[in-house]
Amino acid sequence: MIHPVRALDAADPHRMPTSPAMQELEDSISAAGPAGAAGAVEAFLASHSFPLEEPPFYTVVYRGPGEEVNLRHWIFALPTSQPFHRLRGTDLWHRTVELPPGSRVEYKLEIVRSGRAEWIEDPLNGQRATDPFGANSVICAEGYEVPGWVQPDPEARIGELEERVVESAVFGGSRPVTLYMPARFRRRRRYPLVIVHDGPDYLQYAGMKVVLDNLIHRLEIPGMVVALLHPEERLREYAADPRHARFLAEELVPELERDLPLLGRPEGRCLVGASMGAVAALHAATSYPDFFGRLLLQSGSFAFTDIGESPWGPAYEPVVDFMNAYRADPRPVSRRVFLSVGVYESLVYENRSLVPGLQATGMDVRYVEARDGHNWENWRDRLREGLSWLLPGPLWMVYE
Repeated sequence: MIHPVRALDAADPHRMPTSPAMQELEDSISAAGPAGAAGAVEAFLASHSFPLEEPPFYTVVYRGPGEEVNLRHWIFALPTSQPFHRLRGTDLWHRTVELPPGSRVEYKLEIVRSGRAEWIEDPLNGQRATDPFGANSVICAEGYEVPGWVQPDPEARIGELEERVVESAVFGGSRPVTLYMPARFRRRRRYPLVIVHDGPDYLQYAGMKVVLDNLIHRLEIPGMVVALLHPEERLREYAADPRHARFLAEELVPELERDLPLLGRPEGRCLVGASMGAVAALHAATSYPDFFGRLLLQSGSFAFTDIGESPWGPAYEPVVDFMNAYRADPRPVSRRVFLSVGVYESLVYENRSLVPGLQATGMDVRYVEARDGHNWENWRDRLREGLSWLLPGPLWMVYE
């Protein structure tokens, strides 16, 4: 069961759980008096690491001048701005949240000075995550660990990245594609083809090359050729755009299967995508049923409407039309589908709602929820389970 995060009382947004360590500090400041407050704070900062971990309580601490300090996070269904409390007579601010085991939360601090707000990373927290928009600080609750298989393994043989240009009549120009070629690549073998939307982001922010090297080395997945896509107009091309589906099925895949020793069968073709990339993957599979036999869909932006007008905005209109049509008439489009989503992201409802329709078609569906948000490290952490289920290692050694 997924337990909700409790951080604020709806009737009083300034209420928060009590941290035993912060209560002890507050008591010591009261006992020391104004003259000893600064020394008590210095001793406290020197003797603790931050965020403070007192499971299930986690306390973010900031020291410095300001009119307000707020915790800014991306946990859906909680206020996105949560006020810090300042210890009386000091410049030390704190905010305590209660998190279920295994949670991972990205956040920033909002510092208000002279009426102007600035968002910063937490100066006292060395844990951070990067994404295309910059970096965030991270709270890792008890039970969450960065998977060992995302770290470089000195014993793993290293695959190669090759740059390729694919000429596209569909798009009227050339398209760059980065190919991952597995270690020990041999022409006499036949390999699955995995096509990854937002390829550069998966490489940079989800460590995908290291993940592939490690999982192949451990025989959890087979050696595979991975085509990492570089979209030019991402929000347009990935929003259920028929051109993108045609490019994949009629141009990219035929060219790669002609030039490389690939299996060339539905069960050997896998589409991967996160957020809008997941929409693009599902749309391509729906446009070419049973051509892509494996789908890995992460935190899909599966916007739909049941009644009334769409709240999603003009850019999502093609997605809403596509999802409404598919939900009204679900049909098998692939053979295995792996979906993952974070319970702290707003898209959890859309992803949960899609699962029964996919299962009703007879497709083999696996659905996973994590105590995380809409971010690249959440998607990274699900790659092992998704890829090893879709393409189990020992079953794919095919020789000519």
